[in-house]
Amino acid sequence: MDHTSRKETLLLIFLTISSVATSTSPWPMDGNYGASYCLSWRLGVETNNVRLWRIVPLQCLRYVEVYMLAGQYDRDVQLIVDQIKVYLNEIVLPGDGMDAWILDVDDTCLSNVFYYRLKRYGCDPYDPTGFRTWSMKGECPAIQPVLELFNTLIETGFKVFLVTGRDEETLRQATQENLHNQGYTGYERLIMRTADNKRQSAITYKSRIRKEMMEQGYRIWGNVGDQWSDLQGEYSGDRTFKIPNPMYFVP
Repeated sequence: MDHTSRKETLLLIFLTISSVATSTSPWPMDGNYGASYCLSWRLGVETNNVRLWRIVPLQCLRYVEVYMLAGQYDRDVQLIVDQIKVYLNEIVLPGDGMDAWILDVDDTCLSNVFYYRLKRYGCDPYDPTGFRTWSMKGECPAIQPVLELFNTLIETGFKVFLVTGRDEETLRQATQENLHNQGYTGYERLIMRTADNKRQSAITYKSRIRKEMMEQGYRIWGNVGDQWSDLQGEYSGDRTFKIPNPMYFVP
C-alpha cells in the first residue's frame, strides 16, 4: 500500500470511529438518506441540474466530508487538469502576447475546505462575515493540480488572469499574499469586485470582465472555475472547465 492509499485508509477509519462515537452512521441507509442519494445529489450539483441550493442536505454532511478529504476530490481535480493539458497540447499560440487564460480563485486556485469544515461542509448557511474573516488570514492552501496547471500556463506563454468575487477594498492585500505564499506568481492580473459591481450577480460581473478583456484584444483560450457562474454568460472562452465543489453554490 502506497503512502496516499495508507493516508486515505486511516482517514476513513477515523471518520468511521468518529461516527460511531457520536452514535450516528456515516451514511444513513434508510430510503433516500443513504450514500446513494448523496452521490446522486452531488452529480446533480456538478451537472448544474440542482440549482439555487443554499445548504448541503444535512444527511450528506459525512458524505461530503469523506469526498473532500479522503482522496476522491483530489483525483477528480487531477483528472480535470489532465484533460486541460490535453487541450493545451492542441493549441498553437500566435506569440503576440494576447493569449489569455482565466482562473477563478476560491476553491479553484485556493482551497477553503478548512473553513468549510467548521461550517459542516456547507450544511450551515453561508456566513459572509465569517468567510471574510477567514480570507483575511491568508491561510488558504493551494489546490496542487491547479497550481501545477497555473505554472504550465505561464511557462507556455499564456497571460493568466485571476478573476475572483472577493472584495477589492478589504481583501486585496490578503489575497495577493496568500496567492504568492502558495506559489501563484507571475500572473497578469488579479481582478476583484469593486464598489461599482459588488451588487451584480457573479455571471454578470465575470461576463463584463471577460468582455473588457476581449475588447483589449485578448483571446480567451480557457476558463476554469468551481462554480457554474464562473463559466456561464458571454465571452466565456474557447473552452470551460468545471472544478468540483459540493460545499456551496454561487448564483
